[in-house]
Amino acid sequence: MAENPKNKGTLNIQLKIKNLSLYFGGNMAFEGINLEVRKGELLSIIGPNGAGKTSLLNCINGIYRPQQGEIFFEGKEITHLKPHERGKMGMARTFQNIALCRKLNVIDNILIGRTEFLKTNVLNQGVYWWKTQGEEIGNRERVEEIIDFLEIEHVRIKPVGSLPYGIQKRVELGRALAMEPKILFLDEPVSGMNIEETEDLVRFIIDIRELNGTTMVMVEHDMGVVMDISDRICVMSSGKKIAEGLPSEIKQNPEVINAYLGGE
Repeated sequence: MAENPKNKGTLNIQLKIKNLSLYFGGNMAFEGINLEVRKGELLSIIGPNGAGKTSLLNCINGIYRPQQGEIFFEGKEITHLKPHERGKMGMARTFQNIALCRKLNVIDNILIGRTEFLKTNVLNQGVYWWKTQGEEIGNRERVEEIIDFLEIEHVRIKPVGSLPYGIQKRVELGRALAMEPKILFLDEPVSGMNIEETEDLVRFIIDIRELNGTTMVMVEHDMGVVMDISDRICVMSSGKKIAEGLPSEIKQNPEVINAYLGGE
């Protein structure tokens, strides 16, 4: 099991966001966000719709370019790196809206996550075919391990578009795991799921942490899930960070209750 991050100090900061701001034209997505993510922890970001949560993830992953501020990963500034460059450093994510190749089967969709591990290029695929063959075997073995872990062996050769929504969510998680991430970003992982599907995916998330010690940042609206599995919670509202702390602290924060929890 991964070491409990609640007792860790500042030397274990894996991701640091300093004074980050993003605007679309004259409209603010978020402004002045400061945040630190500790190695091995699960940090959840919550807030009402339009608070800027997914936009913040998109900046961290390089999909959006912030107008102000800096992003550091393992001590290196990555603010201006492209998404695939951040992927090579060990950053992976799932998406709120499933972003899979619907016509490809489960195996091939997860194999896409192994792209960064290919070391042979198009030219030496013909000259050094044995290296290419060895790479493919190794990558397929890793994909099969992920399929077994996520308990989707029975659909491994089926087109993703033909699968139930909850299984597609597992496949997307599998593709992110295929990147062997140091930090995994989960954008509303249980959105649209029934109770059984939610329990299954939460179990996998917990197992990933316990087996691999993977750092996670999760955006999620299901407050039961957030309170149950988060080490710390960051709360956003109207593009601003309004609170940060342990789940027990967030539950009792008056500003959070007024802005988001609705008096619970």
